[in-house]
Amino acid sequence: MDIVVSGVRPTGNLHLGNYFGALKSFIKMQEEHHCYFFIADYHSLTTHPNPADLHGNVKTVLVEFLACGLDPEKVTLYVQSDLPETAELYLLLNMNAYVGELERCTSFKEKIRSQPQNVNAGLLTYPTLMAADIIIHRARMVPVGKDQEQHLEMTRTFANRFNRLYNVDYFPEPVAFNFGENLIKIPGLDGGLKMSKSDNENSSIFLADSPEMIRKKVMKAVTDTGAVDPAQPRSQGVKNLFDLMGYFSNADTLEHFENSYRSGSIRYGDMKKQLAEDIILFTTPFREKMEALYADEPYLRKVAAMGAEKARASASKTVREVREIIGFKPF
Repeated sequence: MDIVVSGVRPTGNLHLGNYFGALKSFIKMQEEHHCYFFIADYHSLTTHPNPADLHGNVKTVLVEFLACGLDPEKVTLYVQSDLPETAELYLLLNMNAYVGELERCTSFKEKIRSQPQNVNAGLLTYPTLMAADIIIHRARMVPVGKDQEQHLEMTRTFANRFNRLYNVDYFPEPVAFNFGENLIKIPGLDGGLKMSKSDNENSSIFLADSPEMIRKKVMKAVTDTGAVDPAQPRSQGVKNLFDLMGYFSNADTLEHFENSYRSGSIRYGDMKKQLAEDIILFTTPFREKMEALYADEPYLRKVAAMGAEKARASASKTVREVREIIGFKPF
């Protein structure tokens, strides 16, 4: 059974795009692979969150992972900072990472442009921390998006460099996880091609959103103004609305509004009202589970402690063996 590793930064609530894009695949993976899923709170320090926000966001991600169906009995679900071995391996990998290759990383160049007032060492060495997260469990597969493919390539570079430098065949070469199917991309309410809170939080429906908030956001979704012309291509906003209805409404409802559009009699206000209610129906079970989990602090502590213990069993073995390979030995 292959080892799979993936992490998520604790930056607040997960939205529908996160659920369909990755979490559904994680839930499937836990039945077929040996999985390590972690909440990447070390990574979030590059943005200097205050302590209350950091802790609250970690709790939010843990709650939402559990509410969506990740089973802590089937996977190793842990908080990154509960595994100090990661920090040690990160330091050791940095000794063999070169400034030039780190500076050429696309994400680092983008950060320099977007946040010139906060170009810190953590941003520069982000790829080595990500590599430590992966190879500390000697993982062979990593679910990554397009924006993380270069980091995975660098992880392979660091793993192979370690093996070559110390003349060992210790770290496997991790590859991108093949989901075996195209991931669903949930479009944004603002007319964007995908739901993304980094662009506009109002374009995203979060799993924790109240019914009132969902109605408010959907009613503000971008559509057309003026008379409908079925002969013309649909605008991106209108296309997004129909795509969302295809995911969350039943076939009869979708067909009703398709017919209304083709006849030129569609009322987007009515369509948005129906879509909002259908999304509420979908998200309510998640929200109710989250509310119950937020109130159950003892269970959350138990899950985090169990995950840390399981992760440490793997990580401590790796770090102990890496230290011996490098030459750190007790007298």
